[in-house]
Amino acid sequence: ELAAEDFEPWVDDAEARREGITTAELGAKTAAKWTKGLASWGLDGGRIRELRDGTSLRVYTPGSTAGAPLNLIGDLQPPPEADAETIREAAESLASALLTLADIESDPLTTPEHILLATLIERGWTAGEVLSLETLIGGVQTPPFRKLGVFEVDAFVPPAQRMKLALRLNGLVASPSFAAWRSGDPLDIDRLLWAPDGRPRASVIQLAHLSEPERIFVVTLLLSRAITWMRRQPGTSDLRAMIYIDELFGFAPPTANPPSKTPLLTLFKQARAHGLGVVVSTQNPVDMDYKLMSNAGTWMMGRLQTERDKARVIEALRSADGSVDVRAWDARLGGLGKRQFVLKRTRSPDPELFTTRWAMSYLRGPVTRAELDLLPPETIAPESDSPEAAQGGATDGAAVRGAADPVSPTSARHAAPPASPHPGSGAGAAPAAALPLADDESPLMPKIADGVRVTWLDPAAPWAAKLGLGAGARLEAGLAGRVRMLFDETKADLRHEIEWEMVFAPPLAESVQATAASPVDFDERDFRDSAPAGVRYVIPAAPLDKKSFLNAVERALADRLHATLELKLRHNPTLKLYSRVGESEADFRTRCEAAAEDAADADAAKLRDRYEKKLDTARDQVERAERRLRELDVDVSSRRQQELVSGAGALIGAFLGGRRSTRSLSSIASRRSQTRRTEERRRSAEEKLTAEQEDVVELEQELAEDLQAIWDRWQTAAGEIEIVEVGLEKNDIDVSDLHVFWAARTE
Repeated sequence: ELAAEDFEPWVDDAEARREGITTAELGAKTAAKWTKGLASWGLDGGRIRELRDGTSLRVYTPGSTAGAPLNLIGDLQPPPEADAETIREAAESLASALLTLADIESDPLTTPEHILLATLIERGWTAGEVLSLETLIGGVQTPPFRKLGVFEVDAFVPPAQRMKLALRLNGLVASPSFAAWRSGDPLDIDRLLWAPDGRPRASVIQLAHLSEPERIFVVTLLLSRAITWMRRQPGTSDLRAMIYIDELFGFAPPTANPPSKTPLLTLFKQARAHGLGVVVSTQNPVDMDYKLMSNAGTWMMGRLQTERDKARVIEALRSADGSVDVRAWDARLGGLGKRQFVLKRTRSPDPELFTTRWAMSYLRGPVTRAELDLLPPETIAPESDSPEAAQGGATDGAAVRGAADPVSPTSARHAAPPASPHPGSGAGAAPAAALPLADDESPLMPKIADGVRVTWLDPAAPWAAKLGLGAGARLEAGLAGRVRMLFDETKADLRHEIEWEMVFAPPLAESVQATAASPVDFDERDFRDSAPAGVRYVIPAAPLDKKSFLNAVERALADRLHATLELKLRHNPTLKLYSRVGESEADFRTRCEAAAEDAADADAAKLRDRYEKKLDTARDQVERAERRLRELDVDVSSRRQQELVSGAGALIGAFLGGRRSTRSLSSIASRRSQTRRTEERRRSAEEKLTAEQEDVVELEQELAEDLQAIWDRWQTAAGEIEIVEVGLEKNDIDVSDLHVFWAARTE
């Protein structure tokens, strides 16, 4: 009705004081001014009432309950009816937004954290999964795939780096203020555009209370959902809906690349063909990417004061239309009056000058959080008091735009998943009310000692059935953990580590015996970090709320392992060899035989040094004897030849013939005597050679016997094998990662 009391709550107290009047008087003055201004344009309160009755207005304050809360990440649903490309783009946008919210700078092509997170989201959405931050954190810690590209996940994003990312994301979940991001109406474009009763809706997303990363996070998610919605719409030349961003600064800068920039560019390039209009405004065009400006079909430019802003606008106009008169546009943009604008459209070559009409809303300026309470209740209150609406859930039925254009039903897929209980908080998944509770059951998880991890067994775990565990709503507590043991023995050069995974299957007694532990081969994927819906908890006999109980279980397990577990090794005392862990007896014997052969070779090498001089001396003597024998052979042969030349019987003939002197006869006899003596010396030399050769043979025989003795001794040593036992020391037993898990028994 444009009454004074309608304006009074919104007028400026400081202005009233400056004018020396009360706020009621300033409200009346403002009402009169607004009534007159609207009348000058043929408008009155009736037209405003018609607008209010025919449309729905909602003011959303994501991350706050001052206005209508908006559930941005209560459940991260896959884009409906989306192709692989749309899913990939949405996944990359969501990954960028989450990393921005976690204050992590990222690049979609080079940052390992971004690539990991986007891959997790894309794989989940492609499989039709409704994700949550909890599932993403679990996926970051233990990715459900081995490789990213050609590298192993652990090489591309090391576990320490993944843990750092998981802690950053968990910091968001753990923050008390983060609950507001997971409550309220779901981020559904149909719901933002149309009210349940079929009226068109204007949804105002208030960002003034958010930090810069939070603003980018909200805008990125909103625009990504708008793109998914846009691609489901058939082509049209009519305007179906419009996105208006008041002050673009920071969302699409010319040099930086925040996550909000890519979806905004996509909308500028594609939205028009699907009937979705995008309007952005900024006070400084120089802060706006030129690709956005060149893709704009309609330009409305007010007075620009700085030369840089005018140059940016003219540059963009020139990119869109090469026939721009730079001087004319420079003069035109610098000479505009108050509320005057220049309109430039791609379909019209000539610019048009226009002025704005009197607005049908009071342009008071930014609204504070406290002032949001002054808005009509339907503007900021939940649309329904049902639990589904309070959690960002669905309303029954489909909202209707018109007979020929129904809105897609806002179905139960929008419902936020149950909040995951925090270990030790005593909170659990909401129970199924239809199921009566037994005397030993509770709808809430019993208290667990502070600092103890709590998980829920995946019924599909490969070892679950062997322990009588599976699917079910009645959950009982068990314990799971890892034991790391070190067998070390200095003499055996042994340092052998064993990691043993074990489970104490439910139910847990008041005093858990170490003998109840069952060895299993589990990994982190066998346990979930959030509770299934509709479960109930069996109150355990074990005092799980006391850390001392778990400490006692760890001690008992360590004591039993210390007393009973030992490592048996084979030992050869002579060779000082110990078998390796897992080495068979045959392999160890082969190794002992090889070591014995090496030892025999070493002893033989020592014999070689001792026998080498003896053999050298004996061979030298044989060689000298052979040389002497050859010399005597030559001498004997020569003398015999001389005798043959002089003729046999020459001495007798000369003597009996009387023709020779005694001296001559003596010379003939001497030669014959020398021949006999030379033959005698040859026989002696031959006997000596034989003796020397026999000495060599005896020396070689002695060497052969010594070598055989060495070989026999070490072969006997190779077979001297005994069993030794290596036990565990208490400080070599580490029982770690003992945590509580909940599972249903099938037996």
